Amino acid sequence: QVQLVESGGGLVPAGGSLRLSCAASGRTFTNYAMAWFRQAPGKEREFVATIWSGGSTYDSDDMKGRFTISRDNAKNFVYLEMNRLKPEDTAVYYCAARYGTGSSSPSLYDYWGQGTQVTVSS
Repeated sequence: QVQLVESGGGLVPAGGSLRLSCAASGRTFTNYAMAWFRQAPGKEREFVATIWSGGSTYDSDDMKGRFTISRDNAKNFVYLEMNRLKPEDTAVYYCAARYGTGSSSPSLYDYWGQGTQVTVSS
């Protein structure tokens, strides 16, 4: 079992920045690819970015250049740095873990955090 706890969400004006954190515990962190997804009201869960244990990343084209995923294997943390935020980035952001390789498909992830709300005001 892997436990994931997100933090760092909040209210930010358009153009601002936020850094989300996800603390992982319970299993060997480096066995898992980590990812961020988001879900806005009335919409399906959307892929943001994923990172393999070795540091390779794959980002959504929609957010590439504004959002950066990273991880600290020594501390069992994964981060999402979000810059130049837009009102359409408003959503609940979820951290997810998948044994092995990363994926953009939420159905392939084994573990999920409870989510953290990000609200971008116009």
